[in-house]
Amino acid sequence: MKTTATIRGEIERFIDEHGMTINQFAKAAGINSGTLSSIINGRRPLSMKQLDQITSIMGLEDGHFYEMYIYECIFHSTPDWRRLGPFLYRCAELDRLDSLDTAVRMTLDNTAYLPMLYELAERFVQEAKYKAAILLYECVAESEKYQHSERLALCQYRLFKHRIENNQESNGRAVVLFEPYLERLNEAYQLDDYVRVINVSFSLDRWDNVRSLAERMGKKARVQYDNGNYLDTNTPNQPVIFYVLYSYLVLENCCAAIDDYDGALHHVSQYDYPDWVINPSEQEQKILNQFHEWATANRYLYRLLSGDREVLPEYVEYISTREDEIFIALCNIVLAANRHKMQIDHVLEQFKDYIVYKEQRNKITKINEQMTLNNYTRLLAELGIYYLNAKQYDRGLAYIVDSFEYSIRIRSDKGMLRCMGLFEQFRSFASPEIQQRYQELIREVQKLSVYAWMPVV
Repeated sequence: MKTTATIRGEIERFIDEHGMTINQFAKAAGINSGTLSSIINGRRPLSMKQLDQITSIMGLEDGHFYEMYIYECIFHSTPDWRRLGPFLYRCAELDRLDSLDTAVRMTLDNTAYLPMLYELAERFVQEAKYKAAILLYECVAESEKYQHSERLALCQYRLFKHRIENNQESNGRAVVLFEPYLERLNEAYQLDDYVRVINVSFSLDRWDNVRSLAERMGKKARVQYDNGNYLDTNTPNQPVIFYVLYSYLVLENCCAAIDDYDGALHHVSQYDYPDWVINPSEQEQKILNQFHEWATANRYLYRLLSGDREVLPEYVEYISTREDEIFIALCNIVLAANRHKMQIDHVLEQFKDYIVYKEQRNKITKINEQMTLNNYTRLLAELGIYYLNAKQYDRGLAYIVDSFEYSIRIRSDKGMLRCMGLFEQFRSFASPEIQQRYQELIREVQKLSVYAWMPVV
């Protein structure tokens, strides 16, 4: 049942119960007595500052009257941004998201408030009030009249960044929801946003989508470079040549994913010191040098993946002096060893300190976290396969269970199925401890399945 109490009535009741006069209460609250009398008599609106002062004097928790305030002081007539704006800001400060959501949704019939709500959301982002910002972005996106507006695209982009987490299932949905808005963003944002969407799609093994995005990004970046936009220091985070070269690197990985190593090597040649880069700046030269290192390492890699065992010592020697490259190289070496029945115990011993999950960086940027988690999960599974093939069952199954745990953590259906299949194949060799841990993880998977199918009510 909805309460019939009002803020004014509650103030009067407090004054009566405590035997106070309006003057005494007003003095304690730091409000002019005439102003308070006008507020109680309904002749003057109550400001946010006054409401908080009154709430404090009454010994109530911050925000106690906010739901009443929404109906009595903001929407009793046409809403006034001079009251609504401070109210929303105070809700964000107190983490009163329920009150904030109620107030915002009551404004949405009036599209004149959308620009102000969007600007407030941007301010919340700058001040790390992310939960409040997300609520505002969602409301603005739902109510935006012009579906091709940049404001709508920016809201969807902010929501995309918020939705990305170490969960492949939700990340897949986030990409689908945001991708239609990618082209509607200002060009100053587009290249960085292409990279973000590509990296998330990459971690999901959505190769057709990755290829399409990379080709579009590469063309856009090359046009900007040819038009001299590489001289503009106010747009993207990296020099424009980075996005061109990165598109080739992504296309190379798309080819490698289907074992098209000739196609992969073609793209390697496209980003290895390209001749179209004119008088590179110091930062551009740094990027060119990094891509050259990747090109050299990947030429070794594709020989190895093709079955050339003789190249392994050269590949290992090359990466051993480049610490940033060791983790991803190790992932590829174990994959090649399983594919071609190579013995790499000496390599695993040499790089044993790198078989751990940690943030990865290179000389020009931080590696996307979702990609790193996906690679680490796959590395654990490949290590498990390597040791199972060597009949080191305890060690192999321990790695398989580790990979299973990470697959659950990132909600990778593909990873979970791979690990369950491998474990069941070698279950008879599992120790009681490994079996118990596996069963505990199976129960976690069952919980995820229950939640996934739970109806929305």
